[in-house]
Amino acid sequence: MTDAAPSYTSALLQHHGAVGAGGLDAGVAAHYGDPVREQRALASGRAVVDESQRGVVTVAGPDRLSWLTTLSSQVLTGLQPGQSTETLFLSVQGRVEFAPHVLDDGETTWLIAEADEAPGLAGWLDSMRFALRVTVTDVSADWAVLAATRDLGEQLATALGDVDGAAPAVLVWHDPWPGVAPGGHPYADTEAHPGEDRSWYEHLVPMSALQRVVAALGEDGIGHAGSWAAEALRIEAWRPRWGAETDEKSIPHELDWMRTAVHLSKGCYKGQETVARVHNLGHPPRRLTLLDLDGSQHTLPETGATVESGGKVVGRVTAAQLHHEAGPIALAVLKRSVDPAAVLTVRDVVAPATDGAEGSEAEPADLSGAAATQEPTAAGAAREEWAASQTVIVPPDAGSVVGRAQGLMRGPRGGGMRI
Repeated sequence: MTDAAPSYTSALLQHHGAVGAGGLDAGVAAHYGDPVREQRALASGRAVVDESQRGVVTVAGPDRLSWLTTLSSQVLTGLQPGQSTETLFLSVQGRVEFAPHVLDDGETTWLIAEADEAPGLAGWLDSMRFALRVTVTDVSADWAVLAATRDLGEQLATALGDVDGAAPAVLVWHDPWPGVAPGGHPYADTEAHPGEDRSWYEHLVPMSALQRVVAALGEDGIGHAGSWAAEALRIEAWRPRWGAETDEKSIPHELDWMRTAVHLSKGCYKGQETVARVHNLGHPPRRLTLLDLDGSQHTLPETGATVESGGKVVGRVTAAQLHHEAGPIALAVLKRSVDPAAVLTVRDVVAPATDGAEGSEAEPADLSGAAATQEPTAAGAAREEWAASQTVIVPPDAGSVVGRAQGLMRGPRGGGMRI
């Protein structure tokens, strides 16, 4: 991801103390002056996150759900109004191309995507319509996403005001993570998943009403939280995100997306052969892991920082934040061959601190007040390293379920056959 000037800038960046984010969250606030306090407020349900930079694509028409089912990894036929799920659109090689959040209102299917993801998703879907009764529209400019750890639909409907004598319904996507969807399969080998402590809701409101509804929430005691707060909670929950954990080679198995976004019993779709082959007979070549970082440094590694073992690069950091309870943590994608017990080293070239100008998501987080040991590099940057211990998310032996002893890796939920 690049940190070029965003094509979208949220009106909420005018809020006092707002510091612009970069990367996937360019255009909205990274924080409003106190990231840790904001994170605690968000975790307790007392804050809302501006995610209005996100993309929104709609699919209307009577064939929409059956059509989307034929194209994607998930069964969407029969999706009930207000029901939330997620799906993947894969390449022929089974690599993740798009990973939208999915919600249907009975007439239209809403796909919530990343800002960089939505144009390509809308264009590809439109090219696949053929003679079917569907209409694909990129409505990103008209709709804003507001995220929270509890359902704020009623408060937002009230804030939007009466329409024909009744408060308008607000569409709310409830994150299914880390539950195992029908036909899904969990790869994380744990009974107590940390994601169970994180509820996540994404609300769709008209872009024209964004400032008004957020101000109304503030009157109800619901404050602002920036993207850093949301990312810290996401990382701690092991939750993959398109454009962060994914790259041009990602397959669903590597990120534990088999639990929520893939139905192993559905019919043919693009990329299904790879999904079935790796799940039944092979192993994903890489694996997602959580890293607990050495807290003595005063900065965090940036996206793309290298992860090393024995002096060799074995992976990359996909996201890192300071969690209000767990401390400095990161998600990383590693080679499958990396020993889960190995203590790793994260290396990065960290830019000097900024003065808080817009787009400065690289601004270092002050973790301990201690000075970091830095090796000077060009242009005032410094080479830093962090010791990191692993919490395994996707184990090295994930996949290859055919012939496994019963109970080692459970079959698809709902009794679906393996394909």
